[in-house]
Parts: sequence; C-alpha cells; structure tokens
Amino acid sequence: MSNLNEIVNIVEIKNNMDLKNLIFDVGDVLLSYRWKDMLMDYGLKEDDAIRVGTEMFEDPEKLWHVFDLGTKSDEEIIEAFCQKYPDDAEEIRWFISHGEFMHVPRPEVYKSIKTLKEQGYGIYILSNYPESLFKKHLMYSEVLDYVDGMMVSYMINEAKPDAVIYEALCKKYNLKPEECLFFDDRLENVKGAKACGIEAIQVKSREQIARDLEKLIKA
Repeated sequence: MSNLNEIVNIVEIKNNMDLKNLIFDVGDVLLSYRWKDMLMDYGLKEDDAIRVGTEMFEDPEKLWHVFDLGTKSDEEIIEAFCQKYPDDAEEIRWFISHGEFMHVPRPEVYKSIKTLKEQGYGIYILSNYPESLFKKHLMYSEVLDYVDGMMVSYMINEAKPDAVIYEALCKKYNLKPEECLFFDDRLENVKGAKACGIEAIQVKSREQIARDLEKLIKA
C-alpha cells in the first residue's frame, strides 16, 4: 500500500501544478554513501566504523555542518575533528582526505533524469556539501551533463533548511517556486522547501527515487 501511495502522490503533484523544474539533493538521492564500508576497508571493525562515522556526522558541535558551509578549509575541519576525537584522529584524517571512496552512483536515476531533461524539464541541484567532496563525488558524473544549474552550500556559506539557499537557487536561475519539485532525503529539508513555496518529496530509498522518476516520465 505504501508503494501505491507514493505513486499516487507524485502523479497528483504533477497533475496539480505547472511543473517545469526538478531540483535534486545529492546525497542519498543522486548517489548513495558507503561510509561504513569505507572505514571498514581502512581496517576498522564494524562497531568501530559506526562509532567513528557517528563522531563525524552527528558531532554535537555540528562540525560536519561547518564543513558543508565552506567557511573553513578541509585542513581546519580535519584538525578540529582530530583535536576533539584524538583516539580516532588517524582514521578521521584519512576518511575526510579520501572522499573519492565514499560514494556510490545511481545510474538508473541518471538515466531517468536524462529522459526528463529531454522531455523539457529544467534540472537543478540544491545540496549541502563541502567543495572538495562535491567535486570528488560529481566531477566525473554523467548526471552533470543534464543539469541546468546548481546551488551548493559551500558556494554561498548557507545551508538547507535555511530559506536563504532555496531562495538563492530560484533567484539565480529565475525559477518560480510554484513550478518546481524538490527531492531530498531529509525531512527538515523537505519542510524547508515547502516553506519557500517549493513542492517537495522526501526520498527514503534508492528504489523510491527511481520509481518516482519513472512515474514522472510516464505521467
């Protein structure tokens, strides 16, 4: 039943708005992350890999969020993490310095985006990302061939779900919020988009985003 509801929702959205532009987050939307496996590849046991990942991604001082904002260099972020978690400094330094091993492309999603581009939709990226990782994860991705524009947190030192970054994307590319549909894996970012007048869908799985795009193609 949940699958049926997702199908109905996206078709209803398409039918109830003058949809012209599709906006995509990157992480867990255009690609997946294998951070735990990456740390295990380095030699950590699973429990230790989860612990180190949690230290970085759920740090109480939100150091990773600062990383996304682009207000500090990679080395400054690494040093901040290493000082806070000295027992895991070696692993954290290696992890942040080797982001090219972290991501997993979703070619079936890229294929659907290509088709939607050919159908006339504008394709945009709106994501929270530090510059170095953004380039490592997307520099050689074919999905960029179909993208009309992007707004990434490091570019303006602002991040979702703050309204500033949604508004910056729309202003830069003359997008009308009511003509846009946004896909993001985080509920707070979906709510942030809707607060700015942009319809949005929370992506909960690789299978869901592929299914939703296929339904858009056929709608």
